[in-house]
Amino acid sequence: MSVHVVVCAFVIALLAACSKTSSSATTSTDAGASGGARLRIAVVPKGTTHEFWKSVHAGAVKASRELDVDVVWKGPLREDDLKAQVDVVSSFVAQGVSGIVLAPLDATALRAPVRAARQAKIPVVVFDSDLASDDHVSFVATDNEAAGRLAGEHLGKAIGEDGKVVVLRYQEGSASTQHREKGFLDAVRAMPGVTVASENQYGGATTESAFHKSESLLLAQRAAEGAIAGVFTPNESTTFGMLQALRKTNVARKVKFVGFDASEKLLGALREGDIEALAVQNPFNMGYVAVKTMVAHLHGEKVAARIDTGSRVVTRQDLDDPAVQEIVRPDLARWLGE
Repeated sequence: MSVHVVVCAFVIALLAACSKTSSSATTSTDAGASGGARLRIAVVPKGTTHEFWKSVHAGAVKASRELDVDVVWKGPLREDDLKAQVDVVSSFVAQGVSGIVLAPLDATALRAPVRAARQAKIPVVVFDSDLASDDHVSFVATDNEAAGRLAGEHLGKAIGEDGKVVVLRYQEGSASTQHREKGFLDAVRAMPGVTVASENQYGGATTESAFHKSESLLLAQRAAEGAIAGVFTPNESTTFGMLQALRKTNVARKVKFVGFDASEKLLGALREGDIEALAVQNPFNMGYVAVKTMVAHLHGEKVAARIDTGSRVVTRQDLDDPAVQEIVRPDLARWLGE
């Protein structure tokens, strides 16, 4: 069964629920905006296991404490469980929360649930990955195409703007990673001496699937024989999967590797030299700004349609910069009690 069929089945039930819950949702939003009932903001990530999402969660908690609102954090465990994310959004609509802050797993499949939320008078702020819809009040995210270009420009310079490079994509339907991949490819294709040897392989939602695909890709492209100069991966799971494959095939450091996102293991590999550079977002700021944007909207303030939360390339030489540390190692314990 296709994801769109699954989504349609859930939306039929959801639309029926909306007619029953729209009045209570309106009351919750209006009362909160006027200083009555406490605002309850649902934050729905793509997944809950990667370090990236823990940083987003911490930023959302910080905003909730500053603004004195409640944040409910709930999402699918895995980043390929579209049905689970639809279920979560449906549940929050039925509960009549004040607003939903959502990172869509699919740019089109989440349109119907978001439309149903709007019909129930529950506003939605989309973050991290765009939605092919006009039913949300704001999009809070990294300028992913620009971040991908930064990664491409850095990798191109690292290989002397000469040689073959490969891209291990994330998964189809993920707008954020598609934009990163496009930005990267645009940058390296502007370099006459660089050839893109592979750009049609997908690592999938887990480190395990990314590792197996990376291993096959490196073998097919004869990386061990020196045929590949550089590699790019567009998110945390593909980056860690590729790192494991580069190490297993004994080509780490021989192939210049630029990944995306940061975790303790990836930062360790960057310091050791197995990763050339990481393009990093500011997930803590993303969660913080997304919740603040929702609360501002609920209070009747005008919010921007698109908000860029920033990105940069981090190298081994940058790691001890306090500004970089603040981005890649936010104080999760302070906000999440970890």
